[in-house]
Amino acid sequence: MSDVSRRQLLAGAALAGAACVLGSRGMPTARAAVQPSGAQAPGFYRYKVGDYECTSINDGARSFPMPEKFVTNVAKDEALAVADAAYMPKGMVTVPFNPQLINTGSKLILIDTGNGVGNLEPSKGAVGRTLQNLAAAGVEAKSIDIVILSHLHPDHTNGIRAADGGLAFPNAEVMVPAKDWEFWTSDEKAAKAQSSEMMKNYFANVKKTFAGIESKVTRYDWGKEIAPGITSIATPGHTPGHTSFAVASGSAKVLIQSDVTNIPELFLRNPDWHVAFDVDGDLAQQTRHKFYDIAAAEKATVVGFHFTFPSIGHVEKDGNGYRLIPSTWNPTI
Repeated sequence: MSDVSRRQLLAGAALAGAACVLGSRGMPTARAAVQPSGAQAPGFYRYKVGDYECTSINDGARSFPMPEKFVTNVAKDEALAVADAAYMPKGMVTVPFNPQLINTGSKLILIDTGNGVGNLEPSKGAVGRTLQNLAAAGVEAKSIDIVILSHLHPDHTNGIRAADGGLAFPNAEVMVPAKDWEFWTSDEKAAKAQSSEMMKNYFANVKKTFAGIESKVTRYDWGKEIAPGITSIATPGHTPGHTSFAVASGSAKVLIQSDVTNIPELFLRNPDWHVAFDVDGDLAQQTRHKFYDIAAAEKATVVGFHFTFPSIGHVEKDGNGYRLIPSTWNPTI
């Protein structure tokens, strides 16, 4: 078989386009019988961990012009070149958001909640889809038993509130990392953060999100089984109390890495890069290497909050960095 040239491919595409417009006798035909919908199908993907049925729930994704200091320790041009090589929209980055639902058989546990339904309309549907995708997956919000927050950034916490400001998961225990709670609820630390607009907003958002429900919040420590089959793992740096999780059932295990890295196209390939959202960039960098060295050595399945949906794969060492190998989509579980 001879090689197909670029000219042949382009010519074939042109002929195919003409065939869509002209019928067999060269007469115009209708282009489509159905109007475009302009929307995606519901975003949920189920996978098994031993006897547990888990579901990756897509909260959406934001595309935005790359800020000048999106990567704080690298020139913007270098970061843009890497984003461009990953075929992101020109001059932009796309950040997905993916909470995880763990069905242990006795408990329904949601790890992180997304940006919140209150952001669905303002973002024109880009984010805030967790509740509707849970419903599409056949899960009622009132049936969630436990909400575990990996840290207290708004894209992980705002989803605990419904559109009317009430609790989105009215019957759920809300669990937060003790170290993050101590940090983000400190008036002293909030006062010191006033020079940073981003940090100032983060402190204010925690205060607003948890107003009136502080007594209902359970604080958890690292290195403990905090819910059936779910062990908290210390992965600080992104925030002081940032936490990842090992979810285990029988001999099976997955690592839910939360925000050990932001989008892997930039920060997994370049683990020494510091994203603007890291509270302590140097510590986050150390955590990345430690976490991914272990994950690669164990050939562990890794789930990332900011990985491309359905956000499941394996991490391998690749030179001075790492690469993500997405898990193969499986129509059965």
